[in-house]
Amino acid sequence: MEQVSKDVKNIVNEWLEEGYLKENDIFVIGCSTSEVAGEQIGTSGSEQIAAELFSGLEILKKEANIHLAFQCCEHLNRALVVERETMKAFNLDQVTVIPSPSAGGSMVTHAYEAMEDAVVVETIKADAGIDIGDTMIGMHLKPVAVPLRFQQKTIGQAHVTLARTRPKLIGGNRAKYPNT
Repeated sequence: MEQVSKDVKNIVNEWLEEGYLKENDIFVIGCSTSEVAGEQIGTSGSEQIAAELFSGLEILKKEANIHLAFQCCEHLNRALVVERETMKAFNLDQVTVIPSPSAGGSMVTHAYEAMEDAVVVETIKADAGIDIGDTMIGMHLKPVAVPLRFQQKTIGQAHVTLARTRPKLIGGNRAKYPNT
């Protein structure tokens, strides 16, 4: 658990140092706690690993003043756990389900229980995100995702992929663009 804690802290610090996140951004998290433990996705979920990851991500939420969205596994059609406040602020569509380790996954189950007023929503268009253990968060990112290369490439034994989004560039070669 010490390694998991250290790894998530390193990634959170890199996110904060790079300045990619803006106030009120939505940050999506896909996570296989099985992969973090070095096992095959969906085979060895861990509440302990989920709690450790959630603690680190809560720091990111508070420091960057962002919204977190935790992606459920395929058994819940990749729905997302968010706080009710986030659902209302972004006019998201709520669905009726309570995640469990076998339907949703250990990470979202922990998030659902740990958040102040958690709900499950069907879809989201996030500004940035982290994929811990190759869970495929792309469907929940805005259309132009930009992969990021951080020094910390794993959490525990899980491969980590990070991305932010940017607005589409339109107008062709005569258009001028701000730095994005």
